[in-house]
Amino acid sequence: MKKGYLGVDIGSISTKGVVIDEENQVLASSYLMTQGNPIEAVKKLLRELQEQSDNIKIVGVGTTGSARKLIGTMLNASIVKNEITAHAIGTLSRYPDIRTILEIGGQDSKIILIDDGIVVDYAMNTLCAAGTGSFLSSQAKRLDIPVEEFGNIALTSKNPTPIAARCTVFAESDLVHKAQMGHKKNDIVAGLCRSVALNYLNNVGKGKRILEPIIFQGGVSKNIGVVKAFEDILDCNVMTDENGHLMGAIGVAILSKNEEEIEFNFEIGEHNFTTVGTNCHRCPNSCEIVCIKKDNKLIDAWGNRCEKGQVKIL
Repeated sequence: MKKGYLGVDIGSISTKGVVIDEENQVLASSYLMTQGNPIEAVKKLLRELQEQSDNIKIVGVGTTGSARKLIGTMLNASIVKNEITAHAIGTLSRYPDIRTILEIGGQDSKIILIDDGIVVDYAMNTLCAAGTGSFLSSQAKRLDIPVEEFGNIALTSKNPTPIAARCTVFAESDLVHKAQMGHKKNDIVAGLCRSVALNYLNNVGKGKRILEPIIFQGGVSKNIGVVKAFEDILDCNVMTDENGHLMGAIGVAILSKNEEEIEFNFEIGEHNFTTVGTNCHRCPNSCEIVCIKKDNKLIDAWGNRCEKGQVKIL
């Protein structure tokens, strides 16, 4: 039976998972919406990956993303890592000479700068959804255009409409104003794609030295209109990868290979996992403690900043 390594990247909008082999090749993959319930999303993810993983024995599990600790506890993960490390490792496994990683997801974005295979700088934007996948989706609904068609429509424009996209509210009002002025829909779509790239470079990429080779990742990298906008603004080639949206999961799966082998069964997703939040009032910190239970048995807790808030695991 072939050995496999499971990587799960769970964010606020989407949940990604892969199973890789010893050579880091993807044997199984899944991408689905988190829908505000990371535990249920991962359960569904495991079912989809299991269907693709015949004759594979999972001996390593890694988690990354905003819910990495929660899901790491749920899956008894070998390793739990931040998104910067996971994306860098995943990308370098396929592009060892890469210097800049541009990443735009559903609700956040990041830039990672690499020198000689080492992360030397990075920045993240998690406070505002302007210029992210959710921003493009909301504008697509306003224009009554499937967001999947945005890229192809943008490429038909020769005169992109300037759209103020530093704030979602301003962008929407500016979009309506430009439409009322008579701007063509394809020019508005191209303008939105360009504004996403500009917003990213003026915020996440501000002050950063962006060097080639450059790769663009995350769900928004599937939008060829945004890819072209980056290339026009940066005046250079911007690569994409068919598995660009899975790089975080691939990276953390690779990292799990360095840990001691474990026994993992996909059936773990059939157990009942619940979380309970409570506040500790044993000191002025009033820490918010999160407890996770498996089949009504406490398996982990976190959030305390001192021993008084420590929860005893039975």
